[in-house]
Amino acid sequence: MPKAKAVKKAARSTTKKAARPRKGAKKPAAPAADPLGKPLGIVTGYFAHVGAAVLKLKGPLALGDAIWIKGHTTDLKQTVGSLQIDCQPITSAKRGQEIGLKISDRARRGDRVYKL
Repeated sequence: MPKAKAVKKAARSTTKKAARPRKGAKKPAAPAADPLGKPLGIVTGYFAHVGAAVLKLKGPLALGDAIWIKGHTTDLKQTVGSLQIDCQPITSAKRGQEIGLKISDRARRGDRVYKL
């Protein structure tokens, strides 16, 4: 029987070279900016029996502010007449708060809220 030949393995280096971008490679596109501007918040819930939406705010909101709720099937403009946190009336809300807002028409989860 013939003997098997020993095969030498090349020693691998432990450090990897940084990948270089190919010539002519396109950079990934930046996410599209919202054409309506920066959203004030997002609708996280809606209660049809009382006509109120729950909003997660990304900016300040106060009584009397004009808002626009825009979604796939929603297009509603109105002024803020009633704000609540945990069933307690408030006059203004800050970024990061989740508030209840009385609205005149239906809103859906994921609709965006803009300040006019």
